[in-house]
Amino acid sequence: MSSPAPLSPNLIPPNLIRLSSPLGDLELTGDDSEVWSLAIIRQGHLPLEGLPESPNALLDQATRELTEYFAGDRVTFDVPVRLSVGTEFQRSVWQGLAAIPFGDHLSYGELGRSIGKSGAGRAIGGAVGANPAPILVGCHRVLASNGRITGFSAGEGIPTKQWLLRHEGIEYVG
Repeated sequence: MSSPAPLSPNLIPPNLIRLSSPLGDLELTGDDSEVWSLAIIRQGHLPLEGLPESPNALLDQATRELTEYFAGDRVTFDVPVRLSVGTEFQRSVWQGLAAIPFGDHLSYGELGRSIGKSGAGRAIGGAVGANPAPILVGCHRVLASNGRITGFSAGEGIPTKQWLLRHEGIEYVG
């Protein structure tokens, strides 16, 4: 097995922190003003595991908020998340995701209608899967119109999404 290619210096986030969670290890990146990404361990690895941690006040705050969320003591996140990357369409979907409250859910079609993109279900699904900060921006709160889980791109996939849905008391079809 070959080692991963080194990261380009312009792809290395200025700040990085890791924390343990009920879902396994999490990795947060960002700068002094926004969280850039949240990764959930997948097949035993995190995307930037070869880099040393470089915490800052904002990522420390995100860590506290996530710890409170997992403990059942927080239902909203106050840390700002960078949703300015991606296409205009993706950004509109991510803004729609950010508006879904804790314990609630939408179908892909309802999410599309809420952002003025009816009939774009497949594209909505792709944008949901490209969400840079799962949990903080609740992509797990989107289900098929029949209440089924159709997939999840973070962590270990569907089992991760099931855990998050159960944690928030969101019913889904198994």
